[in-house]
Amino acid sequence: LKGLSLEHTDLSNVKEVLDIACGPGGWVLDMAHAYPRMHVMGIDISKQMIQYARANARVQGLENADFRTMDVLKALDFPDGSFDFINARLLFGFMPAKAWPRLLQECQRILRSGGLIRLTEGEVGISNGPVTEQLSGMFTLAMQRAGMSFSPDGRHIGITPMLGCLLENAGFQNIQKVAHVLDYSAGRPAHHSFVQNMLVGSKLAHPFFIKLGVTTQEEVDRLYELSRQEMYSDDFCGIWFFLTVWGTRL
Repeated sequence: LKGLSLEHTDLSNVKEVLDIACGPGGWVLDMAHAYPRMHVMGIDISKQMIQYARANARVQGLENADFRTMDVLKALDFPDGSFDFINARLLFGFMPAKAWPRLLQECQRILRSGGLIRLTEGEVGISNGPVTEQLSGMFTLAMQRAGMSFSPDGRHIGITPMLGCLLENAGFQNIQKVAHVLDYSAGRPAHHSFVQNMLVGSKLAHPFFIKLGVTTQEEVDRLYELSRQEMYSDDFCGIWFFLTVWGTRL
């Protein structure tokens, strides 16, 4: 996604950085290594993820990387004006649509004047696999039924067209956008790792599908195996789109 920070972005005055829903801390650790003068904080709801990230920071000797357990669906436990740069990626997987305005208001609060926020989100991938597309449709429909998407009919996640509006409504200025594409077709460098991630994610989502009434256990197990065969076929083509949107706090 064009590197750790935005192209042509001046980071000379950035001292305090926050990564929201940091997971195992990869971005935080990379950022702390690339910019040793910065203090980079990652937050995540998972204590196990935070413990893992802290252990990696110790092993790498990154004293400027820090991690805290925090639920981003609640008020963020930071004073006003704590950060110069806030980063967040792929929050759509756990963020109810109605929770976005509150989170972005919290980001406004904890950013300093002139601070930068950057959001990167994606829609579900598009492929030539009919079964893979069927499973993707189940996922987007379940997300819509659960209130986790902005789609009116469950055909998409619907987060990407909303990002700019959400930032603008939260009071951010100078909003800009850049699109990215990841090709996970057979034979492409990203194919194997991306397909593995998709298969793991799909398997973990099966109870979610069933709970929201979009399929049965027997049917989703059958489709999962057919989808796995599709994605590992020589003629499989798939692409995933992401959008990065950023703005500043006045």
